Amino acid sequence: MEKVTTLFLKIAVILLGVPVLALCIFLVPELADLAATLLPEFSFVKYFVYIAFDASAIPFYFALYQAFKLLRYIDKNEAFSDLSVKALKKIKYCAISISMLHVLVWPLFYLFAEADDAPGVIFIGLVVPFASLVIAVFAAVLQKLLQEAITIKSENDLTV
Repeated sequence: MEKVTTLFLKIAVILLGVPVLALCIFLVPELADLAATLLPEFSFVKYFVYIAFDASAIPFYFALYQAFKLLRYIDKNEAFSDLSVKALKKIKYCAISISMLHVLVWPLFYLFAEADDAPGVIFIGLVVPFASLVIAVFAAVLQKLLQEAITIKSENDLTV
């Protein structure tokens, strides 16, 4: 049963990468063109959009890879190891970096909202940084719990 559960989670991790790839291919160029038309006096804003959104895909895919490694550790019964703690730590740092990159783009969401007279766009711009911070906090909590469990396990192994 455990292998089936981790197989399902591995497939889910792989499938999480597909929509982000589609967004990077199709939506980011549209956003960059829109930013260039909204701010014609700042020609560099188009490249800023490309850099900010596509650069945030790099830590996203790295975090997915770390999650995949974590699921492999669970399959090998190595869940309570320092490797798992390191993977959670890397996931935490990836989530923080994604959040910071998207905070840099907040002014563009404000400009989009002002141009379309749609204040809901600003809240859409808050979704990714907030979700990334929630993932970072969750990974930090799991990292700390796992580290404490490893410590307790090693103390119990020494007493036996």
